[in-house]
Amino acid sequence: MAFEGLSDRLQGIFKKLRGKGVLTESDIDEAMREVKLALLEADVNFKVVKEFVASVKEKANGAEIHASLNPGQQVIKIVRDELVGLMGNTNSKLTFSPGGFTTLMLVGLQGTGKTTTCGKLAGYLKKNGKRPMLVACDVYRPAAIDQLEIVGKGADTPVYVDRDERDPVAIAERAAKEARVKGNDVLIVDTAGRLQIDEELMDELKEMKKALRPHEILLVVDAMTGQDAVNAAVGFNESLGVDGIIMTKLDGDSRGGAALSAKSVTGKPIKFIGAGEKLDALEAFHPDRMASRILGMGDVLTLIEKAQEDFDDEQAEALERKMRKNAFTLEDFLDQMSRIRKMGGIAKIIDMVPGMGVAGRVKDSDIERGERDFVKMEAIMQSMTPEERRNPAILNASRRKRIAEGSGQPVSMINSLVKRYEESRKMMKQFMGGGKRGRRMPNMFN
Repeated sequence: MAFEGLSDRLQGIFKKLRGKGVLTESDIDEAMREVKLALLEADVNFKVVKEFVASVKEKANGAEIHASLNPGQQVIKIVRDELVGLMGNTNSKLTFSPGGFTTLMLVGLQGTGKTTTCGKLAGYLKKNGKRPMLVACDVYRPAAIDQLEIVGKGADTPVYVDRDERDPVAIAERAAKEARVKGNDVLIVDTAGRLQIDEELMDELKEMKKALRPHEILLVVDAMTGQDAVNAAVGFNESLGVDGIIMTKLDGDSRGGAALSAKSVTGKPIKFIGAGEKLDALEAFHPDRMASRILGMGDVLTLIEKAQEDFDDEQAEALERKMRKNAFTLEDFLDQMSRIRKMGGIAKIIDMVPGMGVAGRVKDSDIERGERDFVKMEAIMQSMTPEERRNPAILNASRRKRIAEGSGQPVSMINSLVKRYEESRKMMKQFMGGGKRGRRMPNMFN
């Protein structure tokens, strides 16, 4: 998971500070030495680390202690604030044309996930009311056009293709005209990449920039390449000028050095992060939320947003009515489980729960076991009849034996599922019963 190693180290350091009623300058110096090593091991740029540690030390030594915080908590607050500043302070949003038609040009080295990111970005824009079109302008890489067509189909987004034209600028210009005619309001341009930055690549991109006059040039970099990603960002920005960064594969980078270095080194904000292979696994980058995740404080806002994306008001009210009537069934329980899968699974959700994040109380083995249990429980419920799912009270010994044979699971697993369901029903009834009606995040952590 992203930042796993760094989060482990930082939380260990701050645990020592929390236990002290008074912090001396020596205590702060020792903690900052450990923070420095943790950041360097996370592959954060050396100059960035040096400036970060110096700033934290200066503020920690001169800070007035807030009435509600002990000295250790005050240092943690300073570190969090500095992490937020390091990554850009605020969420940097896309710029759209006031005239109604926006061109976004995605650039980057080969292998960073640029083509897939085009589809993810299209899906993100559609959720926000836009009507995007993709255009295939990589005329060099074998099967690049085919790949974009597959991605476009997956994102339910039209793709402009001209297999006979070898001039990417001409392709993009024709695509822009067609997009306007068909009522699309955003054109996402998938450009060619190289294995390294070279003059030929930059010249082509400069020509495209001149012809298209894109509202934003977004650089796609691979977080797992660490400082090589940051160096690539510097090269592209100096040669072409970019408006923002999309960092892919952040979920697979346990260090996170590229994400922590990119803004400081390039001056350009990270606008989106890729957090999975699926086409909906693109998130707007919020520096404050990411800093909280790194320090094990969770990210409740993103968790609620993800839940609300897949749980609208009508569904929430229907579930509430069921709970008030004590009519929450195994079918509803199965539906809740499927929503967790759509939100990214247990691991991604736990990463956002305060105190249970990347280096919190939940072990990887527990997460893996939870994911496996999900699959088993789905198999069990799918082996039940509709009547059994609607009325689990009828599940006598013979029915449970039949279900066990059909699902390939032991009867003990079926008993465990029914117990979890009963506990979940009780908790949700309490949850729905308190407070005012309205949208609530579904209770799925059982």
